[in-house]
Amino acid sequence: MLPSLPNRRIVFFRAACTRRLGVPDRARGMHAGRAISMEALLLSALLLSAFFLGGCALNPVTGSPDLVFQSEAGEIKRAQEVHPMLLQQFGGAYDDARLQAYVDEVGQRAARVSHRPDLKYTFTVLDSEDINAFTTGGGFVYITRGIMNYLNSEAELTAVLGHEIGHITARHPVRQQSKSTLAGIGSAVVGIATGSGDLAGLANYAGAALISGYGREQELEADRLGAEYLAKAGYAPEHMIDVVRLLKNQELFEIQRAREENRKPQVYHGLFASHPDNDQRLNQVVKAADKLHGTADVRDPGRETYLQQIAGLPMGTSRAQGVLKANRFYHADLGMTIAFPSGWQVGNLSDRLIAVSPAKDHVLQMQTQAPPPNTGPREFLSRLLANSSAGPAEAIEVNGLQGYTAVVRTAKTALGVVPARYAVIYYNNLAYVFAGASRGSNGKPAADPLFMSSIKTFRRLRQNEFTLAEPYKIKIVPVESGTRIADLAKSSPLVSYAEAQLRLLNDLYPNKEPVPGQLLKIVQ
Repeated sequence: MLPSLPNRRIVFFRAACTRRLGVPDRARGMHAGRAISMEALLLSALLLSAFFLGGCALNPVTGSPDLVFQSEAGEIKRAQEVHPMLLQQFGGAYDDARLQAYVDEVGQRAARVSHRPDLKYTFTVLDSEDINAFTTGGGFVYITRGIMNYLNSEAELTAVLGHEIGHITARHPVRQQSKSTLAGIGSAVVGIATGSGDLAGLANYAGAALISGYGREQELEADRLGAEYLAKAGYAPEHMIDVVRLLKNQELFEIQRAREENRKPQVYHGLFASHPDNDQRLNQVVKAADKLHGTADVRDPGRETYLQQIAGLPMGTSRAQGVLKANRFYHADLGMTIAFPSGWQVGNLSDRLIAVSPAKDHVLQMQTQAPPPNTGPREFLSRLLANSSAGPAEAIEVNGLQGYTAVVRTAKTALGVVPARYAVIYYNNLAYVFAGASRGSNGKPAADPLFMSSIKTFRRLRQNEFTLAEPYKIKIVPVESGTRIADLAKSSPLVSYAEAQLRLLNDLYPNKEPVPGQLLKIVQ
């Protein structure tokens, strides 16, 4: 496969409240009549340094002490450092100042009635079609435009943001990181005691597995806090259950679709992931929050306001990410287009396009790089494949664009160590780099003719094709008498599962119908 951008491992040092660890003072010198071991000294030193750096912290929600390895200032600093990396990972902030301001306004309203109202909150809509929302702590909350397509009111948006604010106020990210730090300290002790880096890595992996995800109790606590903030902001707390229901439906549909497409489902991590259907505990925490919901200040759920705000949101990838129509990919900003083999599944990732055959035995990917100055396609590809056993190579011209291609006899790919076709095409100050591989091939990839055929469809975008490079978008229409979702699906540009997707978008899944006069989301 093509060499990827280098992975950046982010390492943070966190401060802890050591007085709550229950370690007797005598452990600092002797224990049970024996001299303390080197690994115990290391552990004590780390914990003592953590004490002086951080001290004890009170949980803003419960008021009780927390074992945390990070002060509030450290929590904010860490979130600020991670922020640009997250933007890069998720395709950046969605380029719509009006929508960003609206989400910030709704989020700030919930933050003001939270347990940490003095914390500076930053709400960001990510340019991602994923259905997700999350926080890194420190006041930073992220929501994808993908999940916003499926919400139906301002109250539901508040529920999602309130849930993430709940994670922040209860310091779940910091508490999770503290557990990770303790697991890391434990693995360091294992490494010193055994002299085995492998055992240390295994211990660290086990610690990471133990704390992956917030877990059932913390998610339920975030739900409870989110419902409380909903009520204090003037909305009915039951909107939290509405969000859980519609996202649970989305999850069920995604699991079914992934099974049919033979891939792993992509599901939302929080609000509903830990909840079974008809969750009694969730209903109890929402009912408790309802006591805070005054009858004099009941706020309209804001369905019409919200729907007008999301009108025009892309359904799928955005213009800045490029769009796929049938088997052809268009990118207006880059001014290029390319066609992939019919029937192949194409993934538009943050740093590359990946096309996979139906049987998953062939794969072709494309990514871009800025070529070094005064370097032509041949030299560029030679440098890229410098450590590979390259076979036949030749210059190519693709629709008036210069390029170079070669076959590598043995390349490490997701399909194993197999031959791979590499090609590079220069266009508009960028090098478009292609790599194709087939499972169980010798000499050349089994699908090499298909790879080359697809590569040779790469060309400049024609003037009349820029409209094709626009994504499908959400449009808001009033429901007329006799309108049925199945009829709307017939004229929808959505290629697959059109009826199910329209029902999910409008909280009508699996078989409800719209009411005349209500506003409905369609895709155009």
